[in-house]
Amino acid sequence: MVLAILLGPLPLPAQKSTAPEYLAKANYLANFPSFVEWPPDALPSGQASFLVCVFGDFSFGTSLAESTRGATVDSRRLEIRWVHKAQELTACQIVFVSRSERKRYNLALDAVRSRMVLTVGETPEFLDAGGILSFSEQKGTMQFDVNLQAAKKARLKISSRLLALARRVVNQTEAAKS
Repeated sequence: MVLAILLGPLPLPAQKSTAPEYLAKANYLANFPSFVEWPPDALPSGQASFLVCVFGDFSFGTSLAESTRGATVDSRRLEIRWVHKAQELTACQIVFVSRSERKRYNLALDAVRSRMVLTVGETPEFLDAGGILSFSEQKGTMQFDVNLQAAKKARLKISSRLLALARRVVNQTEAAKS
């Protein structure tokens, strides 16, 4: 039940306010690390922070900071960072690419393509560009889609519990073959 509360589809009010949308996205981003397994060499050494980086508009920075206050991942403090240059993304464990960067998806994804980084976007085109997770809104509910092939290329294991909550999982057969 706790899993459903944390990661279940989150209803959004009928009005077009972005505050509920970004509160829902912040909640998801704060909880994704609990359902993804990174290889040990993907994590920072020592007690360095686990970085969640935002590339593009940071409209939900306050919500994300509040959602992650005091959170840890593998005994590391979770830190939110707003990144302005694609080359800075290489230090991150999770990269959220805002829809404002839709024309620069390849730039952001190319910067982390050979790295073990969970990439999260917010448009359907993000998965097509090679992103791993993408938020979607269906009938007033915030959900997400998963690209398993992209996750496999990044050497990340997505929990079956998270996959069960996804609206759509793409490239399942390709991920199983390779």
